[in-house]
Amino acid sequence: MDYIIIGLLILLVIIGVISLFKNINESNITERLGKLEVNVTKEIGDFKTDLARTMNEDFNSLTERVDVRLNRINDKVNERIDANFEKTNKTFNSVLERLSKIDEAQKKIDILSSDIVSLQGILTDKKSRGIFGEVNLNHIMASVFGEKNDKIYQTQFTLPNTTIVDCILFAPKPLGMIGIDSKFPLEHYQMMVDKTLSKEERQTAEKMFKVDVKKHIDAISSKYIINGVTSDQAIMFLPAEAIFAEINAYHPDLVEYSYKKRVWITSPTTLISTLTVIQVIMKNMERDKYTSIIHEELNKLGVEFGRYKDRWDKLSRSIQTVNNDIENIHKTTEKITKRFDAISGVEIENVKKEIE
Repeated sequence: MDYIIIGLLILLVIIGVISLFKNINESNITERLGKLEVNVTKEIGDFKTDLARTMNEDFNSLTERVDVRLNRINDKVNERIDANFEKTNKTFNSVLERLSKIDEAQKKIDILSSDIVSLQGILTDKKSRGIFGEVNLNHIMASVFGEKNDKIYQTQFTLPNTTIVDCILFAPKPLGMIGIDSKFPLEHYQMMVDKTLSKEERQTAEKMFKVDVKKHIDAISSKYIINGVTSDQAIMFLPAEAIFAEINAYHPDLVEYSYKKRVWITSPTTLISTLTVIQVIMKNMERDKYTSIIHEELNKLGVEFGRYKDRWDKLSRSIQTVNNDIENIHKTTEKITKRFDAISGVEIENVKKEIE
């Protein structure tokens, strides 16, 4: 750019020189060329100086603007990096939290799986299954009536016929003692509902399941219903809701059979409801008993109050008689007082007359 400007200046100088040559004579050419050279040199130097200063100023200004914009860009980049880092950090923490929850859930699933395996191991053995049912029964009784409430119920109670019932409920008359025994017919039930078995196998298992249930009903009816000792009814507790639902939904003949034997089939849910109803009945009977006692005492108090009224009437009449006698005595006293006053007045008048 500098060379172009210098070339243009030189061209202008040349043109000026040519025009001068036309207008001036030869004698002044040398002098004027010298002055022109000096002026051109000075102007070129001033131009270069101004050009350099202007370019330097422009460059500095451009540098400053570039620096400002670079700083702004840098700030925005840093802000976006920080924002993205914060979001990434939150996402990472959320992922870690969810992973920890998943890990915890996995541990619980493992524990639950082991518990299910343990429960399956318990339910495969008849004795362990019986203990499982007794524990559930004891827990339900404690939940309804409280822990070790021997006045209302007892577990593993020995009846007069030497049989031991899982639980006996001491209900007031006319209910009496109600035996509750836990039964868990599981083997044939599992085969009956197992879809992997053939239809014939499941039908055979269903027949055996009914036989098992009827045996349990007969055992409870014969052992835990004693004439004159217990109530004329007993309760069979099934610790599995599924078995209870199966019997009531698809085997009404078993329900009818239990009614004939005076044995009521219950599950954990229905047993709690039954016990709650019995508890309400017991409280109502207890309240009625106290109500009759209060009524009897009120009748006795009424008799005593009648006696009190008669005696008070007699006393009132006696007090009235005494009051009348007091009034009569008071009147007599007033008359006597007046007589004494009259007598006293007469004596004084007689004494005065004798003196005179």
